[in-house]
Amino acid sequence: MSAQNSQGIQTLLNAEQEAQKIVQKARAYRVQRVKDARAEAQKEIEEYRQTKEEEFQKFESEHTGINAQAEKDAEKEIEGKLKEIAEAGEKNRAQVIQDLIKAVTTVDPKPHINSKHK
Repeated sequence: MSAQNSQGIQTLLNAEQEAQKIVQKARAYRVQRVKDARAEAQKEIEEYRQTKEEEFQKFESEHTGINAQAEKDAEKEIEGKLKEIAEAGEKNRAQVIQDLIKAVTTVDPKPHINSKHK
């Protein structure tokens, strides 16, 4: 009976070793799956970041162009207004000088409005 017991024990030990091998393979598989999942997630994150970076660059270039164009338009408008003012000054210059000389040289003695004459 001891031979039968020792054969049964040997069978159990062999079964236990097989079970340990299966568990070890399962752990290795799980570890590999976790590594693969992390690598895949990192890849997706990088692709997403790249996509958003491209969208940002496109957005920035579109709006930078708009701002530059608005600046140019504003500059043209300012130059136009300054030119109008200069032309108006040149056009009315003689009349303004004449009016100033007349105001300074013409004497019209009147009492000041704040002075009270009684």
